[in-house]
Amino acid sequence: MTKSPESDAPTSTTDVADASKSPVPEGTFAIGAGLIVAAITAYGFQILADRNLSEAGYKSLNNLWFLVFIVAPGFFQPLEQEIARAIAHRRAVGVGGAPVVRKAARLGAVLGLAVSIIAIIAGPLWLVDDYFDGEVALLGCLLIAVATYYVAHMTRGTLSGNKRFGAYGLMHGSEGTLRILFVIAVVAVGLDTPGWFALALVAPPAFAVLISLRGQKDLLLPGPDAPYSELSSALTLLLVSTALAQVMSYAPALAVTNMLSDTSNDHRVAAGFVTGMFIARIPILLFQAVQAALLPKLSTYAAAGKHDDFRLGLKKLLFVVIGVAVLGVIGGATVGPTAGRMLFSKWTLGNRDLAMLAGGAGGFILALTLAQGLIALRGYKHVAISWVVGILVFLALMPIGDDVVLRAEVAFVVSCWVTASLVGTLLLMRMRVASATIGELVEIIAHEHLEI
Repeated sequence: MTKSPESDAPTSTTDVADASKSPVPEGTFAIGAGLIVAAITAYGFQILADRNLSEAGYKSLNNLWFLVFIVAPGFFQPLEQEIARAIAHRRAVGVGGAPVVRKAARLGAVLGLAVSIIAIIAGPLWLVDDYFDGEVALLGCLLIAVATYYVAHMTRGTLSGNKRFGAYGLMHGSEGTLRILFVIAVVAVGLDTPGWFALALVAPPAFAVLISLRGQKDLLLPGPDAPYSELSSALTLLLVSTALAQVMSYAPALAVTNMLSDTSNDHRVAAGFVTGMFIARIPILLFQAVQAALLPKLSTYAAAGKHDDFRLGLKKLLFVVIGVAVLGVIGGATVGPTAGRMLFSKWTLGNRDLAMLAGGAGGFILALTLAQGLIALRGYKHVAISWVVGILVFLALMPIGDDVVLRAEVAFVVSCWVTASLVGTLLLMRMRVASATIGELVEIIAHEHLEI
């Protein structure tokens, strides 16, 4: 079996010891850089869409945005993670991973086809008129997104499992770069309908795959057949958990944009709330940057058997998460609205609104971090139950009060922190009886990235 130098992983005691001396593993900065580029270009996309679309058009475009980043990560990211895990395991025992990728690709194709059929049926019934404000092109772009992100997530899993982290980061960065270049071209030629902006949203992943695969060899080495159980015996629960987490992430925006009436003033309020959501999600992006640097370092401690460093590092991680949440709330209550008014023409939110949304985002990243730890300890059912409870709390609180925006903000804050508390409690209980090491927990969390 042929291996490329980039795909070799340390297997001997000496190699592990050497790896532990490095502050971060090779490829960490490439992934972090790709994520940063993707985040910056996502904000650039939103700013250009805000300034060049009507309030109704901007609202319908972001309804598509929410659907894309609920459906794509919700259904395909667990497969990506399982591909990466299964290939890495096979590499460790000297077995090729091509059969695993083929099995995962079949599952992903079935899921993608099912989602597409549902979208096609729902389109004329309610999706186009009630959700996309009559923009039929957005339904077509949703179908394109299912296909492009299916291919992207399958490719990411294959690259990650083969430790091609440079190519993995390149995919994130090139996707964002292509998206912003596309939307700049749309604006330059004067196209001001949501469909063109939507195409700029959903097409780049396919081209990013081609760019990231350029020069890559030996990604799909032959090996023994892979039963579907090799991917995961709890794949359904993983799919449910990831989808619900993405719904929770965008729940307040979904609630506000779809509960307000169809008047011009309500379009203005909905558009303003959407821009506020993107500003409030900055703590999530900050955490990703910290995660890319800190968690791999903890993984090297795991390889070296430095258990005291594990415990200290995990405590630091939780302090970092809480610190990012606190900074987000402070920023939202002080400079956030000023920054929002400078960046977005449709800005409507005040200090209290942004502080509450940032507080909810902080609870969300804490819940997500702890949930990945629970997954590491095989607590799949507990994770799914926790997200279900969070969604139910959100739905229970939304009808309380008259102000739709305030209701969404309160529901978001409470539901995220309730979920984080429940996941944290279940994780502590699980850690007392599980045999998994804290290094395994850290390794799982280290590979979890949020979609913007």
